[in-house]
Amino acid sequence: MTLTEHGGPDALGRAPHDFSSNASCVPTPAWLSTALAQADRHHYPDPHYSALYRQLSHELGVAPERLSLCAGGAEGIRRLSLHALLRGVRRVWVPTPGFADYAAAARALGLAVSPYACVDEVVQACDPTHEPALLWLCEPCNPTGRGLSPEEAHALTALLRRHPRLQLCVDLAYAELRLHGSSHLPEALLQAAWVLRCPNKALATTGVRAAVLQAPQGQEADAAQLRALAASWVLGAEGVVLLHHAFGEAAQAHYRAQRHTLRLWQQAQHTALVQRGWVLQPSHSNFTLGRAAHDLTPRRTTLREHGVKLRCAASLGAPGWWRLSVQPPASQAALWRALDALEPLLAPQPILTP
Repeated sequence: MTLTEHGGPDALGRAPHDFSSNASCVPTPAWLSTALAQADRHHYPDPHYSALYRQLSHELGVAPERLSLCAGGAEGIRRLSLHALLRGVRRVWVPTPGFADYAAAARALGLAVSPYACVDEVVQACDPTHEPALLWLCEPCNPTGRGLSPEEAHALTALLRRHPRLQLCVDLAYAELRLHGSSHLPEALLQAAWVLRCPNKALATTGVRAAVLQAPQGQEADAAQLRALAASWVLGAEGVVLLHHAFGEAAQAHYRAQRHTLRLWQQAQHTALVQRGWVLQPSHSNFTLGRAAHDLTPRRTTLREHGVKLRCAASLGAPGWWRLSVQPPASQAALWRALDALEPLLAPQPILTP
């Protein structure tokens, strides 16, 4: 069995200077750390999560009947893919470059996978008479960090009007980590789509697996079926606490403050990378794709020995590129030391078009 590759800790544990994970490098707010430490691990949560559903309904402005709790974004992707299969979907459109779990979940169920690099490719290929299909959209996208342009958002809206059997799912895992601009997706489109929210990344608590899926307006029956596909007590005590705190005023204040910090650190990090000959793709988020002046692939182990971990983006559909998240100044300094130490050992890479 081939496991999907991810950033973050590996068999060697957690790297001291980890640029491979997209999670925020700003520490978890103290009030949330305290609440998580006090989570009641001695008893089952309410199996119906009644109070949590009511709170999320109020904070997200969505009827509770449209919400489904998930044990993290990856579990939500798997369960929604199964739900789509049960509804007759046989084809799944996935962004490329993109998060590999979309395609992995589809292939595990025997669904056909159609990669797309831009919305226009889906527009050109889809026809209203085609079979039901599921379209994944990550906004902003992992691993590029880019959001849709106004033109792409308009084209997507028009496509969904023409193709009522094309079901859209918008993954908002990095919405709170958008550092530049704002999303061009209209609210009406979000109300007509499945929406996946994974706040653990923006709160630097990726070890707590908790997410919420919002069903399209008028599809409460589908949300009920999605909940029925979940295991009992799909969220543990820490997951309940995380979602309880993730969308309130205190969390929103934390997101605003950390975006300011991340922008400052990002500017310094990107400037230093460019000075070292890196090519960086445009990004709206706290992570981006970068290509080194030299081939680092044979030296990944050496970088790891220096306490630095980068994420090769080949498995994300971007061979020759590295996904780097913004890290604090101390980690940036460690990266510069590691790269400078490798400089005599590296050979230039062939030129690739970004």
